Amino acid sequence: MMVAWKLLSHLLCFAGIVLVLLRGFPGRRRTVATCASAGFALGVAGALTLLRLLPGEPAFGIIRDVVGGSFLLLWGVSVAAIYLSTGRGLPTGWLQRSLERSLPAGCCALVAGLMAGAVSACKLPAGDPVAPALLLLAAAALAWAAWRLEKMVPESFAVSPAGLATGVVALLLFSSSALIRLDLFSPLTMKVMKFAHDFVHQFFESMLIPDHLFIQTYLWGYIGLLFGKEIGFWGALVILFTPVVLVLLAINLERLPSVAHIRQGAQRRRLLAQAIGARRRRQLVPACSLLIIAASVYRSLYPSVEYWDPKPVPISASAAGDVFIPLKGEVDLQDGRLHKYLFKQGGNEVRFFVLMTPAGKFTVDLDACAICKPDGYGQAEGTVICYYCKTLIPLETVGRPGGCNPVPIPFQVKKDGVHIDGLTLSNTWGSTVQATSRVKEGGK
Repeated sequence: MMVAWKLLSHLLCFAGIVLVLLRGFPGRRRTVATCASAGFALGVAGALTLLRLLPGEPAFGIIRDVVGGSFLLLWGVSVAAIYLSTGRGLPTGWLQRSLERSLPAGCCALVAGLMAGAVSACKLPAGDPVAPALLLLAAAALAWAAWRLEKMVPESFAVSPAGLATGVVALLLFSSSALIRLDLFSPLTMKVMKFAHDFVHQFFESMLIPDHLFIQTYLWGYIGLLFGKEIGFWGALVILFTPVVLVLLAINLERLPSVAHIRQGAQRRRLLAQAIGARRRRQLVPACSLLIIAASVYRSLYPSVEYWDPKPVPISASAAGDVFIPLKGEVDLQDGRLHKYLFKQGGNEVRFFVLMTPAGKFTVDLDACAICKPDGYGQAEGTVICYYCKTLIPLETVGRPGGCNPVPIPFQVKKDGVHIDGLTLSNTWGSTVQATSRVKEGGK
């Protein structure tokens, strides 16, 4: 029961997916409920197998990519909906006929249940043999409850194919945002930031624009906005919300039925009012999807997980310039946690940390990367997070250079502890972190 309570948001998302699918395929309710439940069970089994065969980031990466693929599919559905709403292309009657067939209904329910089950399985406690069975029982009970609830909804509340896609994908995004290793919004903001940075850089190089002859200082301030995290945040919001907005627009642009052949004005007005009312009701699911996606963004920005972020311990170098940290003392460097230190030399302050990775090897890194402001890192289960851009770095990759990974520092591990050259620490901080901080803050 405790496991089901911890997975409550995932289970409610699955129930919502079943509810949307039942209303989207009204003629195949039994097929939808059966296939969705079977898909959920297969998703749980497949995710657990994947996590066992590929422990760590590879398994989470595959599941995250699958959820991301569903979002890309929503983009295609939204563009197609806009095209069909104009009355061009294929008539929309074939869509309605396809919704009444078992194969499309069963396939959609199976795939949606599969993804929902895979996301939910990632939340299960490792090594608990009873948890998957409890999860499946709770999911089956909620699927049955969704079936009963859907029968109480008036038949006039129809769900369009595009609206069905928005509801399912929005619930999947919300479910995945509960796990920091499956969240899509933070990686999306980082990709937008990187694209903006690379675009400006390549544009200046291709146009052979110098740094000082034609561009004034104030203009560099505006260009610097493209290098901040705000461009990533707002760009990701546009990408995330645009498909649902397009679906709402497509439903609103649907042509009303022709009433020119009807002589009675009252009957014409009644038919038009019924068509407008039905169109508004079809907008209900996409409108709710907007709210669900907004909630997933909020949960991504303010995750419920507690980050381990210890206060840096002041440390100094010996007369020979050696910074020494004992393996065991007030802290145990071998406990797998992030241990931060503050080194001062010649007026410079250097933040760095020592960490033992899951592979059993030590790594010493600056508490900053080479591309973001030095806001530091926090540690969660299996990852560290860059506080500036919210990028997650698997513990297995900490110590490798490049990207948003913490800048590694050369060190030696001896029997008594970890030894680091103080001059190397100070120089590395000055050459990378301070330069990066100036670029981010000054925009030039």
